[in-house]
Amino acid sequence: MAIAVTVNGEPQHVPEGTSVAALLKQMNVSAEGVAVEVNAEVVRKARHTEVTLHNGDHIEIVTFVGGG
Repeated sequence: MAIAVTVNGEPQHVPEGTSVAALLKQMNVSAEGVAVEVNAEVVRKARHTEVTLHNGDHIEIVTFVGGG
């Protein structure tokens, strides 16, 4: 069964039980150099595999860019 989530402002459907790590993999985003928030709460990289998404969750994925 799929659930509806919002990722960076865009509605998406993901399988029920999808973890943050699985979402990143599905989106071809490396966990290195990104910050993830679920419902405005930062999810540390160490918890990406254990935090599962729920219907209606709002996820923000921010990529760090170096420069100067």
